[in-house]
Amino acid sequence: MDIQSIKNRFGIIGNSPALNHALNTAVQVANTDLSVLIVGESGVGKEVFSMIIHALSPRKHNPFIAVNCGAIPEGTIDSELFGHEKGSFTGAVDSRKGYFETVNGGTIFLDEIGEMPLGTQARLLRVLETGEFIRVGSSKVQKTDVRVIAATNRDLLEYTQAGDFRQDLYYRLSTVPIRVPSLRDRKEDIPLLFRKFAADFAERYKTQSVQLDSTAQQMLVNYYWPGNVRELKNIAEQISVLSTDKAITAEVMQRFLPQRENSRSLAVIPSAGQSNSSGGSADFNTERDILYKLFFDLKKDMNDLKQMIYDVAHHQGYTPVDPSSNTALMPVYNETDHNTQPSYNGSTPILLEPNDHHEDVEETLLLADREKEFITKALKKHKSRRRDAAAELGISERTLYRKIKEYNIEE
Repeated sequence: MDIQSIKNRFGIIGNSPALNHALNTAVQVANTDLSVLIVGESGVGKEVFSMIIHALSPRKHNPFIAVNCGAIPEGTIDSELFGHEKGSFTGAVDSRKGYFETVNGGTIFLDEIGEMPLGTQARLLRVLETGEFIRVGSSKVQKTDVRVIAATNRDLLEYTQAGDFRQDLYYRLSTVPIRVPSLRDRKEDIPLLFRKFAADFAERYKTQSVQLDSTAQQMLVNYYWPGNVRELKNIAEQISVLSTDKAITAEVMQRFLPQRENSRSLAVIPSAGQSNSSGGSADFNTERDILYKLFFDLKKDMNDLKQMIYDVAHHQGYTPVDPSSNTALMPVYNETDHNTQPSYNGSTPILLEPNDHHEDVEETLLLADREKEFITKALKKHKSRRRDAAAELGISERTLYRKIKEYNIEE
């Protein structure tokens, strides 16, 4: 089956090279029993790729089930996946088969695999390596023949380094990785997708399909699309239902695009001799990381300056204190140096007090304090779910993870 036939069958729209490459990989691996790890941001359509792989595989007539690992409570996920025996825990009034037992011979799609608890990861690794599992509360080993396709919107390799994901499981799952491109990486497909969604909603709601002028279309293309295809579909539906004028201009489009996220799509002004022909949309997270580096470099420079001032003052017989105190400017005299007078050489005096030991005063920038406070509040609000906290803060999960380690924030 060729790529265009697959697109027509599963409703995939677009012709970007990255999308076609991902589809080609899915077709090539479908006829095998290899484990597949589908990687991509939220909303790019990872589940559709799992359906394509199953539909083109020898298992296509057997069961297929999609399981969202992030939506199952940690205390019950083992029971959901592997089953349990009667009385194995409170509420287990009957024995129950798990997904790996009921889908025997078929395919199981484990979405958001990065949310899976470490204990469950160990059980999953055993299934992948030996085809064996044990129900919760049982000692009987059972066999299953299930193909596992996993998906994540996280950097699992980084998670393995942090100890949040098993390294052996990562390499076992990613036998064949498929990277589904984000919408901003396939900008040429955005107008096609919008027209398709607009036509579908016009038919559903019995209205005229909306049409974008060139300025509105350009705004749509330049938008950051953090929610990817899912967000584009929602925007198309909002415009189809709420817009009274079916000819959409940039002014109308501006009302429907979220302002906080839309600010990410603003192009960086190129420096002299630098072209902006690449599409004009700078990566927001990269810009933020650059700003962080500038701020922390500034903090380091300030601390270096303070140390230099201390060294000079200490050399002249002074010991610096907190500038916010009311201590007078005083030299440190030895008992035999009563006639020695310090010289300021016309420079601005530094607030000093007599002291026999070095007091290292570390200044903390207000920005860093506020940043730590915001990160802590966001994590608390979202119950330590880093993905949601990162979205709330408007930063990438990788940046959030680095900040948590840098500030030693307890989750």
